[in-house]
Amino acid sequence: MTARAWAELLRVSALFTVPGDALAGAAAVGRRPNRSTALAVGASLCLYEAGMALNDWADREEDAVDRPHRPIPSGRITPRAALTAAGALTAAGLALAARAGRPALTVATGLAATVWAYDLRLKHTPAGPAAMAAARGLDLLLGATATATATAHATTAPAKASAAATATATARSAVPAALPAAALLTAHTYAVTAVSRHEAQGGSTTAPLAALTAVAALGVVTARDRPGEGKRASAPAQLLVTALTGAYLRTAGRPLAHAALNPSPPLTQRAVGGGIRAMIPLQAALAARAGASGTALAVMGLVPLARSLARKVSPT
Repeated sequence: MTARAWAELLRVSALFTVPGDALAGAAAVGRRPNRSTALAVGASLCLYEAGMALNDWADREEDAVDRPHRPIPSGRITPRAALTAAGALTAAGLALAARAGRPALTVATGLAATVWAYDLRLKHTPAGPAAMAAARGLDLLLGATATATATAHATTAPAKASAAATATATARSAVPAALPAAALLTAHTYAVTAVSRHEAQGGSTTAPLAALTAVAALGVVTARDRPGEGKRASAPAQLLVTALTGAYLRTAGRPLAHAALNPSPPLTQRAVGGGIRAMIPLQAALAARAGASGTALAVMGLVPLARSLARKVSPT
């Protein structure tokens, strides 16, 4: 029962939506995943789970009324244990990011601050969706900076000062390259978060309709060739982008359409769950769009795992 309670608190079925952030970030800067990419994935997983634990700690009184079955209001996990887990996971995430280099730690610190600010202050304010969206964008940038920093270290002369300076400069240049992909992921997250604000009571057709429109627009943008490349992608590569974009549109669009037609709490919750799961094909499409077909297929390999676990533990 304890393991089940922690799995619910940490939303383990949603964990599979996290690795693709760093992998899409690596693809966006034209690098293959490396050791620092793996460290960024580990840091992202820790910070994501810290946010889940902190979310339920902050919402424990509200959940006692609207969602008494959740681990804290049901008494299966104490508030102190949840808060302690949030702190420990945050520390672990920052430690992993530090091992990927100072630029990665800088981004991870901003990500951690955004997560804590969202859960403790911003969630129930108009700035809530923007804060959650910013966290996802920063997560992709974490993968980009960590990967670029490692590549710079590997190609720089052994002098520590020179290597550090080159790595920092490379990481800074990686951010603009990854911003378009980060912006698309940010926009999707904003739309889904806006819908999630109504999942307990339902009743809003505006949020799912707006999110459905946003998803359609994001699909159109993602399916295009990567801007600034100077040449069109090969037919197989473009076909892969199109297929992955279609998977994204199906995963997010169908439940959003149902919620727009009938904004009941169950259908709204299903729309939020679909929006969360849709991040995986979106990340894969972004990687394929950047020319990293292998990375894209690896990310899509997480879909059946996420779907299987979602049947046992809700991602929302």
